[in-house]
Amino acid sequence: MNYLNLTFDKLDVGALNDLVAHESCGAISLFVGTTRDNFEGKSVVLLEYEAYEAMALKTMNLLCDEVRVRWPDVVNIGIHHRLGTVPVKEASVVIAISSPHRKSSLDAVHFTIDELKKSVPVWKKELYGDGEGSSEWKENSECTWSKKFKDNHIL
Repeated sequence: MNYLNLTFDKLDVGALNDLVAHESCGAISLFVGTTRDNFEGKSVVLLEYEAYEAMALKTMNLLCDEVRVRWPDVVNIGIHHRLGTVPVKEASVVIAISSPHRKSSLDAVHFTIDELKKSVPVWKKELYGDGEGSSEWKENSECTWSKKFKDNHIL
């Protein structure tokens, strides 16, 4: 089963772990992406996330399909992504995958976060602690569809 969520609420790692747990599985692998307090020498106060929600959920479902093709023994997949304001140290994304054995779940989690960053339409703005309230929308360097738009001068 897939447990997908885009939410403005604080992410609960334990709750997602419980959702993907299954009696046939001996492994649950987790990735938790958090807001750090710096980027390239700049002090970061918080991040703000926005998404094209319908397309993001559709893309997340397709990503789950791909995971199941590559790792057929995966039982449950959970992907929860935060929207809105995410302070330093709080989770912005949690991925949890259960399978009978650790190798599949570990490999699937690694693949999932990489592909999520490449393909899911979620945008991030960094707010800096420079006393001026400056901020910057950040392009995900792994994002494949954004590069296509730029190359075709659509943006």
